[in-house]
Amino acid sequence: MAASGKIDDSSVDSSPCPAADPFRSAPVRSIDSLSPESSPVQVAHLCRSRPRGFIDSLSPESSPARVAHLCRSRPRGSIVDLRKLLSERFPHAPASASTRLITGLSFLDQAIGGGLPKGAITELISSQISAGSASLIHALLETANRDCYFIALIDGQDSFDPSPSGGLGNARLRNLLWVRCTKVLEAIKATDLLLRDGNFPLVIVDLVLNPLEELRKIPQTSWYRLQRLVEASPTACLVMSRHSMVTSAQLKIVLENSWTLETFEEGDAISRLRIRVQRSHLHRQETTIAGAI
Repeated sequence: MAASGKIDDSSVDSSPCPAADPFRSAPVRSIDSLSPESSPVQVAHLCRSRPRGFIDSLSPESSPARVAHLCRSRPRGSIVDLRKLLSERFPHAPASASTRLITGLSFLDQAIGGGLPKGAITELISSQISAGSASLIHALLETANRDCYFIALIDGQDSFDPSPSGGLGNARLRNLLWVRCTKVLEAIKATDLLLRDGNFPLVIVDLVLNPLEELRKIPQTSWYRLQRLVEASPTACLVMSRHSMVTSAQLKIVLENSWTLETFEEGDAISRLRIRVQRSHLHRQETTIAGAI
């Protein structure tokens, strides 16, 4: 019997044919001949009749249809083996550039695998107020202005300086949504709202100047809720504080600087930024990197 359903006259009994069984279909001998109209019986017949070597023939070039039909149709006893084979033949590909938000700081992008991970929270720990977190915000704004995307800055202590004396021009501020808060819980609520919106490639939560007593009032469940929200969006969320507190952070970066007023006056302070990747679910390693000096 051919895949098209035509009958070979030489193989047909001359006795009257019974009425066609609507629950039976002609078996299909080639997976390439499957179509959206193929019945489940045809698919099951094909996959059950294939030798085990058929699974071994899978490769990264195999079409999703091949894998999907095979997974749905193999006998239950071989599911564990099939999962093992698929995990070996189709390992997780390294994250592409589309899953990262480039910061524009080459030493930082290199240390964290190409940029801030989208769909995740990155925690930046600035143990000292003068460690360079404000300079980093300015650098991110410059990149957003250059690459034409918007940043939401949730300012936990209303401390951001948008004036020209703060190093930013009006052109860069066009790409900024500045949310001015005075309490930590206000900042968390604003973060929740903006992550639900999903229209900002980068959401920065600046809690560096908020006192530790306030930060301790943030329930850990709040961070997990924010992580679930950002997972469903193409947004990178950067939380800045003086203490490690975001247990759901996919990436933790520590600023290792102690700058003076003279450092800022030199005009290239950002190039002296020293960071350490304290914990990374992306690379499972600890790295120390320094900006060009």
